[in-house]
Amino acid sequence: MSDTFQVVRDAVGSASADPAGLTFKRTRDLKEQAITVVLFLCAAISTLVTVGVVAVLLRETLSFFGEVSMVEFLTDTRWEPMFQEKHFGVMPLLAGSLMVAGGAAVLALPVGLLTAIFLSEYAGSRTREVLKPLLEVLAGIPTVVYGYFALTFVTPLLRTVFPGTDVFNAASASIVVGIMIIPTVSSLSEDALRAVPAALREGAYGLGATKLEVSTRVVVPAALSGIIAAFILAISRAIGETMAVTIAAGNLPNLTLNPLESIQTMTAYIVQASLGDTPQGTMVYRTLFAVGMTLFLITLAMNVFSQWVLSRFREEYQ
Repeated sequence: MSDTFQVVRDAVGSASADPAGLTFKRTRDLKEQAITVVLFLCAAISTLVTVGVVAVLLRETLSFFGEVSMVEFLTDTRWEPMFQEKHFGVMPLLAGSLMVAGGAAVLALPVGLLTAIFLSEYAGSRTREVLKPLLEVLAGIPTVVYGYFALTFVTPLLRTVFPGTDVFNAASASIVVGIMIIPTVSSLSEDALRAVPAALREGAYGLGATKLEVSTRVVVPAALSGIIAAFILAISRAIGETMAVTIAAGNLPNLTLNPLESIQTMTAYIVQASLGDTPQGTMVYRTLFAVGMTLFLITLAMNVFSQWVLSRFREEYQ
């Protein structure tokens, strides 16, 4: 017991003998607490914003479905909320969005992945330093510019090859959106490929594999989780693209499988109906939130799917 009292007295004595050190420790603890509070507030703000967006979407969407059957919304093949005889079938908008995203994926995913393989496995340092910034310039071009590029260059080219092509068409929109998301695929895929340990490459070369075999049979499978994440992120970007699709694909809600015809996507309808002429509280106003909620749920489902795929691949390669 006396030893314990002696330790306490020594601690008190040392603290009183070194007030500067005690003050420094208190100041450091206060700074750490302040940083913790600031970081927590940032996380809380992000969460509250997300909750607020979902709450606004959900409130107006529930008001919409209070007057329109969900079965009609999901199965009707006509979208005419602004006509006198109204139809609220989201199928034409959904099909248009998926057609553009699918066409963009067909173009961007293989081109982006092959570009990433070249930058990671074949290109020298100087070549990579030149090509990668040039690719990233594509991501910085405004989407309106892509839309007018599609309208004035891609569409006339398509109409030369296919004379029956509409002025506004899904194929033109798919091509420019595919060009837009190539930097996303290539940049993220290259980061995943370069993160593969060099020991795997050296082991494959030691067994006599060629550079192509190392790239396609060793490096790509090892980085597959990151590559799939890049694919899903790029497709999500394609589904949510607005201005380029609005300019290139048109504003005709047309349920068709022909990419040479004019269509309307969910984002294009939101642009069309929110130009300022839609009175608040009307059914047309509520369709904005119903379509927005549909787009939100599709994006959420893709994110959940990507997390599931990533977890499966991590389990297989651990």
